[in-house]
Amino acid sequence: MTAPLSETLKGEIKILTFDQYGTIVDMQKGLTEMVTPFLQEKRWGGNPNQFVTWWRRTHFEDSMIDSLIDRGHTTYRQIGHRAVSQVLSRANIEYTQSEVEWLVSGIEKLKPFPDILTNLKRLHQNYKLSILSNGDRDMLEAAKGYIGFNFDLTISVQEAGAFKPDQRTYSKAEEIISSNFKGIERSNILFVANHAFDCIGAKAWGFRTLFIDRRKRPFGKSPHQPDLIVKDFNELADFLAHA
Repeated sequence: MTAPLSETLKGEIKILTFDQYGTIVDMQKGLTEMVTPFLQEKRWGGNPNQFVTWWRRTHFEDSMIDSLIDRGHTTYRQIGHRAVSQVLSRANIEYTQSEVEWLVSGIEKLKPFPDILTNLKRLHQNYKLSILSNGDRDMLEAAKGYIGFNFDLTISVQEAGAFKPDQRTYSKAEEIISSNFKGIERSNILFVANHAFDCIGAKAWGFRTLFIDRRKRPFGKSPHQPDLIVKDFNELADFLAHA
């Protein structure tokens, strides 16, 4: 991360667009805390954190398949139900459909990372702030009260009929952002995510991108490298803060 690049971004960026699940809200921790008593009640002796990892990986794979086969968009909630059912079966846990639905509904109640709210308020002094999420419209609406911050715009990939990193999602987001805020073009949008795949998709579309490296993992050798890499939201706000 170079000073000239940081200064260039400060001059060009007018809106920050965030991924929600895993970037704004702590999905791994929140879901692990939720499933732990459930799994204990089921007398499952495995690791709840690993269960959540299976759940999230299965959901991600199924959502990518849904976009790739392109036979109509399946909702995030529906894919979640399928993924949780598959993981419960894999773990040899008996379950009901109502339990599956309850587990997936927990995604709407996830809390933000500890460094989120203070720094969103700092950033909001100089930038518009928005969400672009794979979540369904109603799920994102329900989550607003648990996050505790009013974004200027919340966009679900349902508007595009595909899941990120499908290019239709970033295209539709750009269209919606431009129609809501006059004078904002593609070069004025900084996409922020904790997931390399999401940053790669956004950068391939033409957005400026910033990778939140919370897990301290190499980004990889993709040709679509992020413009900035920071360790957390404190560093993000520090770099983009105006003097």
